[in-house]
Amino acid sequence: MTTDSLNVLAIGNAIVDVLARVHDDFLDTHGMVKASMALVDGGQAETIYGQMGETLETSGGSAANTAAGIAALGGRVQYIGRVRNDPLGATFIREIRNLGVLYETPAATEGASTARCMILITPDAQRTMNTFLGASIDLSPDDIDAAAVARAEIVYLEGYLWDQPRAKDAMRKAMRLAHEAGRKVAMSLSDSFCVDRHRDEFQHLAEHHIDILFANEAEIKSLYQVADFDEALQHVRHHVDVAALTRSEKGSVILRGEEVHIIDAVPGVNVIDTTGAGDLYAAGFLYGFTHDFDLHACGRLGSLCAAEVIAQIGPRPQQSIRPLVEKALKG
Repeated sequence: MTTDSLNVLAIGNAIVDVLARVHDDFLDTHGMVKASMALVDGGQAETIYGQMGETLETSGGSAANTAAGIAALGGRVQYIGRVRNDPLGATFIREIRNLGVLYETPAATEGASTARCMILITPDAQRTMNTFLGASIDLSPDDIDAAAVARAEIVYLEGYLWDQPRAKDAMRKAMRLAHEAGRKVAMSLSDSFCVDRHRDEFQHLAEHHIDILFANEAEIKSLYQVADFDEALQHVRHHVDVAALTRSEKGSVILRGEEVHIIDAVPGVNVIDTTGAGDLYAAGFLYGFTHDFDLHACGRLGSLCAAEVIAQIGPRPQQSIRPLVEKALKG
């Protein structure tokens, strides 16, 4: 596979997800903002982990979940992200490779342990994340494989990486190499609080470096500091080639210049856990885009993949999603 072309090269924080069901008072006790992602240090991570009760542990990370989804659909995908040579790191590597994702980033032999994200799922299916970035912050420009970038039709980046200076440099390198090779750059804004932290830089990226932008309604409104979704659309449509904007139960909107596609949410879904919804939407969309689907079919496949993952616990499909490809093409 190392000499074959890739549909997508995904780059992100390599994280092991730790999921648990909690009530809202758990969030209140720990001063957490529901449906947000907060960074915590090692001590905070141990405290939260120790009080979560019964947990499900699985390899995760936003861009890694997207890579897993693309592979599950039958796409050719590689992932770049840093783990430590510890038990959690071994779990991450084993699981992502077993899913059919090419992963060659060497594990760190010293420093912080493998990153983990404590995902707290409240009865309304919202997920609140507390992330210890650990070894993932050691991702550097040296980890960006120029040959892999050149083999990939699309280089996909997660906004969370922008929180770390060396990882930010790695993202810049990946974007530059992709455009030099005539490839496209896609990026997810990841979280509205992440957008708040880096708004000016993210706007610059959208205007000058990103070809395909993924964001949910809160993120895109935060990016342009507007209260109205339609007003945000008018900004972003002039900055990127394609914008794929998700709106939960309202479905999604795909923009390309003056072209607009409104994608309905999949009806009748029993929402259990929204973890990974945006990641799997991006997986479906990118699979479709790299297999010459029209934009409506890309959005439809993204919506179907997101619906699959929110009807279960955990951020990755637990059963085959390949049949969704044909379903998306049938409209």
